[in-house]
Amino acid sequence: METETPVTKTLDVLGIPYRLHLHPQPLRSLAQAARERGLRPEQIVRSLLFRLEGERYILVMMPGNRQVDWKKLRRFLGVSRITTADREEVQRVTGYPPGAVSPIGLPSSIRILADRRIQDEDTLSMGAGIPNAGLILSRADLLKAVKPEFGDFC
Repeated sequence: METETPVTKTLDVLGIPYRLHLHPQPLRSLAQAARERGLRPEQIVRSLLFRLEGERYILVMMPGNRQVDWKKLRRFLGVSRITTADREEVQRVTGYPPGAVSPIGLPSSIRILADRRIQDEDTLSMGAGIPNAGLILSRADLLKAVKPEFGDFC
């Protein structure tokens, strides 16, 4: 399996340390991913892509144990309509397959938001850009690589 991805390449260029965890079996749940990485579900950062009107997209980083509150997200963005991107859009916009999306190493500039609760954890994990793998790194290092806008989205 190829383990070099735009995520790992970007982190290497930035000199940011990380650990790549390759899962021995296909992932079936976020709880499984957390358990196999030796983490709690709230330490897994899900990168969720949303479509706004006019073919604009945003990426929202959420703790794994939380769901997006659509009303709060719409209010933060000042929009009345937002939808979840479909699988094809996720691949096209992020360059990553669904389930492996990372806010790092995106092919083009995209607005990135993060729920403030990801700041509660010292160690975080996220998609590595390839299926059945995750990156583990410190919160401080993640925030060096990604400069999200923080808000309350759950």
